[in-house]
Amino acid sequence: MKNAVIASALAAGVSLCAASGAQAASERCFGIARAGQNDCQAGSHACAGNSTVDGAGYDYIVVPVGTCDKIVGGSLKAKT
Repeated sequence: MKNAVIASALAAGVSLCAASGAQAASERCFGIARAGQNDCQAGSHACAGNSTVDGAGYDYIVVPVGTCDKIVGGSLKAKT
């Protein structure tokens, strides 16, 4: 019984952490994705993970708000 209570409390704590992380503000950062590591597209392909070039200005990854401005080559707007 004691183990079930501990396991339940632990699961609840993990759920709260995951929920708070999922709601964190984020933004698209163009020009920093490595080939095959993009979150989505704005260029020649239609799916995440399909970029073929490192640092393509039209591919992005999602980062926490304020992070993109700190990354060399990062841009909040797609580059063509």
